[in-house]
Amino acid sequence: MAELHYGPARVPSRDLPEAAIELLQERGFTACEIDFEGKFWMGYPWAERFGELARDAGIVLSVHAPIAGFMGHAERGKKLNMAVGMLDHSAGIAKACGAEVVVFHPGFLLGREREAAIDSVVEQLGELRRRLEEKDRAVPFGVEIMGRVRELGTAEDVFAISSRCSWVRPVLDFAHLHAVTDGGFTETPAFAAILAGADQVLEPAAPFHIHFSDIAFANRNETKHLPYGEGTLRVRPLGEALTKFDRPATVITESPDLESDEAIREELYAAVGTRSASRASSAAASASRSRARKNSA
Repeated sequence: MAELHYGPARVPSRDLPEAAIELLQERGFTACEIDFEGKFWMGYPWAERFGELARDAGIVLSVHAPIAGFMGHAERGKKLNMAVGMLDHSAGIAKACGAEVVVFHPGFLLGREREAAIDSVVEQLGELRRRLEEKDRAVPFGVEIMGRVRELGTAEDVFAISSRCSWVRPVLDFAHLHAVTDGGFTETPAFAAILAGADQVLEPAAPFHIHFSDIAFANRNETKHLPYGEGTLRVRPLGEALTKFDRPATVITESPDLESDEAIREELYAAVGTRSASRASSAAASASRSRARKNSA
């Protein structure tokens, strides 16, 4: 496979961009998803500096838009306008920091047939795209596979939306997939099939964007993320499946604790057959400190 990046679903410090990058490097991460699910907390100057430091450190960034920023509203009005504003602002931050993609949720069926709901998502995404182009912030978006078995957001829904919007990529959440299949993601072929579906709709050289954590579920619906090892989802088959594709990948860990993040990272890199991210990040951090010493001499 091509290059693999791995990192957390949240920025580890909100004090200073320098502090956040330092923590990411110390913890051996080469990716980070900016966490706006709850609210916007990062301003444009912060984002610009964070992006500059991340590029220097070899850390790829993505943005997760607020949960309410979904497309496919059944009725036009305040909620749709609010969602558009949230996605617009997320795109602005993504451009400022150089993020690979803005992740968003596909919304809900809201009593409609699946095809009608997808049509609505695509229509509203088209309107959003025109708005973003006018503001020069038409960055790639990523629509996430969801963990609700009877709602919008299956793998097929996400692939359909992505195939109709060339600037929208599938975001592969394997915890959600494991939940809605009642624990069906235990072997490499299951992971490879999803990656193959995404590979067909992604533009050349665009990375797979993946969310991963162990997961608890009931009645084929997600309930909560688990510390790694407490559930039945493992990352080794994902790593093995990734080696079958000549495409880069960014894997974002949504685990609830750092120990799980580290365990997933080591198992993932071992399965892929490359040196661990922690060693690569430590080498980059050492080189950065060496350059700093030379510049100050």
